[in-house]
Amino acid sequence: MRESIKPADIDVSSADTGKTRKRPRPGERRLQILQVLAEMLQNPKGERVTTAALAAKIQVSEAALYRHFASKAQMFEGLISFIEQTVFGLINQINQKEESGLAQARGILQMLLFFAEKNPGMTRVLLGDALLQEDDRLQERITQVLDRVEASLKQALRIAQSQGGAWAQVGQEEVSIRAAMLMSFVLGRWHRFARSGFKKLPTDASDISLRILLSE
Repeated sequence: MRESIKPADIDVSSADTGKTRKRPRPGERRLQILQVLAEMLQNPKGERVTTAALAAKIQVSEAALYRHFASKAQMFEGLISFIEQTVFGLINQINQKEESGLAQARGILQMLLFFAEKNPGMTRVLLGDALLQEDDRLQERITQVLDRVEASLKQALRIAQSQGGAWAQVGQEEVSIRAAMLMSFVLGRWHRFARSGFKKLPTDASDISLRILLSE
């Protein structure tokens, strides 16, 4: 499954040939809008993206944007949908590949760090930074996504608990606490990444960190 938004294949001819620009195929302009919005969110200054700036970047009118999205909130919902589908699609792949609960938890954590590293603009959405001053329901939806991710980590730890070894001695309450702790680690790495202007990569020394966090 893809891990970052790819540019839409908009057919454009060279101005030198005198040919006219072809009309984007259905869905292409919508994807392009989301792609450019995600790129604009990568601004290290974290400035709010306006529809006027977005339209100017794509070289269309604001009215053209609203032919594809009813509101700016709907554009952000499109980004959240991309995050949700990609992240949980990858979690399913990890769970199908790994039988060990600890391997599942480690794979999920590594994926979350790598996803943010590949998609800096999406990191600001995941953290809620890009959603400030936007519709309140966007914050609620991204919170639901993160709660589901934490539940996936908790399920992986429960599997580890059932597989014997040192983890068999871990109680249910501690499993919940550890899942929350792992999620806090991911959020901390994301915050550091965004705060550094996307210079301090979330995957830096992640192998050592995860080994410590998942050890007994």
